[in-house]
Amino acid sequence: MGRSQETVGKKEKEKKKAKKRQDKEERKEERKANNSKGKGLNEMLAYIDENGNISDTPPDPAKRKEINIEEILISAPKHNPADREVERKGVVSFFNDAKGYGFINDLQSQESIFVHINNTSGPLKERDKVTFETEKGPKGLTAVKVKKI
Repeated sequence: MGRSQETVGKKEKEKKKAKKRQDKEERKEERKANNSKGKGLNEMLAYIDENGNISDTPPDPAKRKEINIEEILISAPKHNPADREVERKGVVSFFNDAKGYGFINDLQSQESIFVHINNTSGPLKERDKVTFETEKGPKGLTAVKVKKI
């Protein structure tokens, strides 16, 4: 008597393949049934209401507000250097005499500003009250024209 050529493993593989094919066919039929292509323009439009929420209904024309075109600013505001305070006050929070740099805490904005010994009028130490001006350095604001009070 001859033995069957199909083993249990082969049968299971065939079942898996058939199930995959069946699932793929079902997904294909589902995609065809729920086809969203070819919808009308009205179904694809969305509106934004006065609160910024997206809705399907168009806004009420009675609630519409007129906006003057000249009032819309489309550029960044011009930076006026005269608006900025020229001389600032602060306290030296850290200063390393050996390396020649430190940091000043601005009393007004509480930000930490880098200071180098070349930009000081005299020797500095921690907790000294100073006046200074700032300018842009390669890594942020740098204090220049630093003087002890």
